[in-house]
Amino acid sequence: MLLLTGDHGYALFDAFRRECPKQYINAGIAEQNMVGMAAGLAKAGFKPFVYGLSAFVPVRVIEQIKIDIAHDNLGVVLLGDGAGFVYSHLGTSHQSTEDIACSRAIANLAVYSPADRFEMAACMRLAYAARSPVYLRMGKSDRGDVHAAPVDGLQPGQLLCVKPGRPGAAALLATGSMVIAAQRLAEQHFPDASVWSVPFIKPAAVDEIAALCRDSACIVTLEEHSVIGGLGSMVAEIACDAAPVRVLRIGVQDRFTEDCGTYAHLLKEHGLDDESVRLRIAAFLGAH
Repeated sequence: MLLLTGDHGYALFDAFRRECPKQYINAGIAEQNMVGMAAGLAKAGFKPFVYGLSAFVPVRVIEQIKIDIAHDNLGVVLLGDGAGFVYSHLGTSHQSTEDIACSRAIANLAVYSPADRFEMAACMRLAYAARSPVYLRMGKSDRGDVHAAPVDGLQPGQLLCVKPGRPGAAALLATGSMVIAAQRLAEQHFPDASVWSVPFIKPAAVDEIAALCRDSACIVTLEEHSVIGGLGSMVAEIACDAAPVRVLRIGVQDRFTEDCGTYAHLLKEHGLDDESVRLRIAAFLGAH
């Protein structure tokens, strides 16, 4: 295993560098070259983990991922940190709300989006074991634990029930940082709704999602990502093919951030704070 990073060595990887100095490569601010290095190292028999902010890995290096890694189906793990609005004060260049859309369209590339430290640990183990490329999306907002204990036996393409609901009621499907919000809102305001964590955007849990679409009054998806090409799009695609149902997609609309402020401020600007989400779900459920 080798860790490659685009000049993110300050404190973050100090412990790793001390313990495994020969397994750490700082490729500098040259992410495209770093992905090419990872591809070559994978062909030489190594297991490269490529770390960067998700605005840069995968978004900045999407062509290199497609041609150098995914085309040859190499077992490289791409770690995209700070997805969504976590780097709020750094502006649009560091806010990543299109990385799922970019990556899920690339053949051979799996997309993982864990919700908490337990899902993160399980996804990391699966990514390490994978022989094909994986993009692992990390929000870094640390909004709290969704699960009370480690998630054992998790497999790619699996949903996790966070809160059971009344049969036939609405189902809330969320990924990453929005799972904890969906769980909290359902417990406080929508007790009949079930809540599901979606740690795998690709491979998708097609059969499970199709069953939820058939058995639920309606579906609500929540993601700290664009409504175009992300979790909501994936669920709507499955519903269209397998079980038509009304789907409310809650996420970032087709626009850039206008304000400069805290993470909480940007969530509110984009309608992803708890109260904005509650009002949208209530209006949607009230219409059904």
